[in-house]
Amino acid sequence: MMTGFRLNLAPLKEPLGFIKFVEWLTAIFAFGSCGGYSGTNIVSLFCGEGRNETLNVTFSYPFRLNLVALLEANTTLCNHSVPVTHLVGDSASSAQFFVGVAIICFLYSIVALLVYLGYMHMYIDSDFGPMFDFGLTAAIAFLWLVCSSAWAKGLQNVKDATGTAGITSTLALCKESDVACEVTDFANMRTLNVSVVFGYLNMIVWAGNAWFVYKETRWHSQKYTAQQGSGAGRGQHVPAAI
Repeated sequence: MMTGFRLNLAPLKEPLGFIKFVEWLTAIFAFGSCGGYSGTNIVSLFCGEGRNETLNVTFSYPFRLNLVALLEANTTLCNHSVPVTHLVGDSASSAQFFVGVAIICFLYSIVALLVYLGYMHMYIDSDFGPMFDFGLTAAIAFLWLVCSSAWAKGLQNVKDATGTAGITSTLALCKESDVACEVTDFANMRTLNVSVVFGYLNMIVWAGNAWFVYKETRWHSQKYTAQQGSGAGRGQHVPAAI
């Protein structure tokens, strides 16, 4: 068996290598669209005497909303004393889980591409390599399903907590009869929505790639060999006895 690095770009022209390259790209888009997010909602307070107040609510990854202050100090708004108030909710676990899986996939895709392009001659001669690759690929596809679903729920919690209904239920001032609260300028969450889409897209891509990795394992070759042998046996002609 030949050892050592031997650059060969041919695997990139085949599903095994090309899909791995796609996985590398989609992982970048997934953690890039979520991990660097920061947005600000503007809350308008409509006071009874016709005077208005505004509050800026800035939140960012990893979305520990319970640490985000609506009011950082005791103050007076609309002739009412208002204590220090924070948003409600914490989506950090789902957001960090999502980004963590994306980073792991990004790094694994680089390692796998390095093996495919430089050590493919060793990969195909080894039982362990394809089997390990298949097991990890299938596990990552399942992780994408779990983390994308968790982050989709976490993102919805962020939207609810920073929306008009969430602010109204959190800020005691908004419950006064002469005060109305409304989020009049929403942060652009398009990139966060895109991150969820890329999460499920990654799940589909990794699940599809698992099939092509499986074809490199001895499980598939043994099954194929057994089917070929069975077909050959059925095709043999047995001469009639005289």
